[in-house]
Amino acid sequence: MSPTPSTVIPIHPADTGTGRRRPGFTPKGRQVEPAARARVRALCAGLEPRADLLIEHLHRLNDAEGALRRGQLAALAEHLRLSQVEVFEVASFYHHFRIVDDADAVPAITVRVCNSLSCAMAGADELLAATRQALHGRPVAVEAAPCIGLCHGAPAACVGQHRMAQATPQAIADAVEQGHVQARPLPAPVPAQWTQLQRLLSGEVGAEAVLAELKASNLRGLGGAGFPAWRKWETVRAQPGPRMGVVNIDEGEVGTFKDAAVLAEGIPQVLEGVLIAAEVVGLEHVWLYLRDEYHDARALLQAELDRLDADLASLRARFPAWTPPRIELRRGAGAYICGEESALIESIEGRRGLPRLKPPIVALHGVFGRPTLAHNLETLWWVPAIVEHGGAWLAGQGRRGRSGLRRFSVSGRVARQGVHLAPAGITLRELIDEHCGGMAPGHTLKAYLPGGASGGILPASLADVPLDFDTLAEHGAFVGSMAVVVLGHTDSVRDAALNLMRFFEHESCGQCTPCRAGTTRAVQLMQSPVWDAELLGELSAVMRDASICGLGQAAPNPMDSVLRFFPEEAGLGAGLDGSAA
Repeated sequence: MSPTPSTVIPIHPADTGTGRRRPGFTPKGRQVEPAARARVRALCAGLEPRADLLIEHLHRLNDAEGALRRGQLAALAEHLRLSQVEVFEVASFYHHFRIVDDADAVPAITVRVCNSLSCAMAGADELLAATRQALHGRPVAVEAAPCIGLCHGAPAACVGQHRMAQATPQAIADAVEQGHVQARPLPAPVPAQWTQLQRLLSGEVGAEAVLAELKASNLRGLGGAGFPAWRKWETVRAQPGPRMGVVNIDEGEVGTFKDAAVLAEGIPQVLEGVLIAAEVVGLEHVWLYLRDEYHDARALLQAELDRLDADLASLRARFPAWTPPRIELRRGAGAYICGEESALIESIEGRRGLPRLKPPIVALHGVFGRPTLAHNLETLWWVPAIVEHGGAWLAGQGRRGRSGLRRFSVSGRVARQGVHLAPAGITLRELIDEHCGGMAPGHTLKAYLPGGASGGILPASLADVPLDFDTLAEHGAFVGSMAVVVLGHTDSVRDAALNLMRFFEHESCGQCTPCRAGTTRAVQLMQSPVWDAELLGELSAVMRDASICGLGQAAPNPMDSVLRFFPEEAGLGAGLDGSAA
């Protein structure tokens, strides 16, 4: 693999450029104890002391100690030649880091019970209360947590790093008692053959031909925004090098778990897509950014990257003129906002995941200021298949004039929850009947989320609208990451919207006032027996118009959906679907 380009690793202000600190440089703040210094060096051994690896260092400490002790944070700042303020502000930003005083007792295990929508519908509040009672008196922290990517296995919990579907208080207590706190390893996939990559490297297929097929396929970004993939490739390719790439695997949207399925089944195909994209676009360095809850997938992904090193050596022997990109795996730390590509890039650079103001877009100014190709991993999973079968093959798979196939994460009141591969343009009713085995026994369709927490909530009367990009805008909704949550006749849409707004309040990065204060104010107003429609409408408009990123801009969608389609549940009149108060 090629070495890290020297232009992309920033030099800390204390660095002279030779790897040594300026004469007279003394970190300010808490004095570092020798024991803390030794502990940090031991736990971080083998990890380069680079500022952009700050979050990886924090994970080393947090995993080993169960928390981040203040004295060790000071030692880490010294180790990385950062100010203590820089280290503390990053450590305190991410939800999965716990900061404690040096003498504080730390829980031996942390149990996180998901309370996001699908799990709430399956009794998350009762599970949380019963788990706390079952583990009372033990050195265990039990806390509510946002979505952990097991919506199809609700109610879900995470015991240490061990995720549990259909969790019960007894099963959680048993896992604690038996020390089952590590992720279960996933089975290794079939090794990659790199067939399509070799066709590209041999000249059998040219870069321009790959771009043409990508364009013919009408492949769009499958992380939520739906931007044409070929346009991203051409934009980044046209920029001066060095060019970078990021693979977004930080799916934190409520109801979304498709990327976990792709990881479990198709990591080699994703990596081949990464290498093809890197060759066509000219990427020197690619970062894979994985959500922290996917501990089992992280072990498997790291094993596949280790295997990739050997495969690359063999491929380079056959194609000596080829220089593959350097590929790094980075671990998120429990911040939904890092699903936004510029916030993700900030995290890769070792900072808080605060979205950047645009312009410039990341295709022009991304990782360390370099042009950056940013894709969801499912988008890249399709690339080898497009090279093999041609773009027309994929484009011809849809219904109702739509192009391609989509992975839908389906949870809620259906008989078969899970990830379902279906034609683009399929309707919710068809998705339920053809792929999900119909509604769950005893439930009739009342409403659904077509695109996770931010995609809005639609009534059953709109179950025959095609599910795809651009088809739901007139109804105040969008398909986003294709996270479908189905509500039955016994579910409260009002309560669902409040649950989602609480999620946004919890996950707002706090950078901009419209999102930070708007989500908090919305939660307050939505708890009133009768909603103030005028005030909520004004709040929604401000959040949409003035928030920096998509979180604040889309957070009002569930609230607005209630006002539009289910006003009777907010104590108001009839909705657009004809329901009566």
